Amino acid sequence: MSNTYTGGCACGAIRYDISGEPIFSNDCQCRDCTRESGTGHGSHLTFMRSGANLSGEATHWDMVADSGNTKTRAFCPTCGSPVYMTFSAMPDFFTVRAASLDDPSRYKPQVVTYRGRGYAWDHVNEALPAFEKMPPSNA
Repeated sequence: MSNTYTGGCACGAIRYDISGEPIFSNDCQCRDCTRESGTGHGSHLTFMRSGANLSGEATHWDMVADSGNTKTRAFCPTCGSPVYMTFSAMPDFFTVRAASLDDPSRYKPQVVTYRGRGYAWDHVNEALPAFEKMPPSNA
């Protein structure tokens, strides 16, 4: 299997390919992710930005995270699919939505973040380490 991850939006207007393996993969139950995903959590893979190639024009919107830093969410202006996120405090990282992968079966979550904000009806993997917020970078 190639170590390149490929994906994009539902209509194909935005595409990405990312070389290397993700440095962090999480199911996030924060309210921002539940709103954006339309369900109980968002599933993300974070890579080093240097390995990411992006084509197509996304629409961006900024929001302030619990940390006080800005996170920028990107979605397709044609089909509305959420595709990726970037973070002002971590400009070297590039995060994609697991559902945007061409092969979503490659997604292997490592942790659940914002577990305390999750809903009883949203069943994430109970065996994964869980954090009330984002874990420290050395977790």
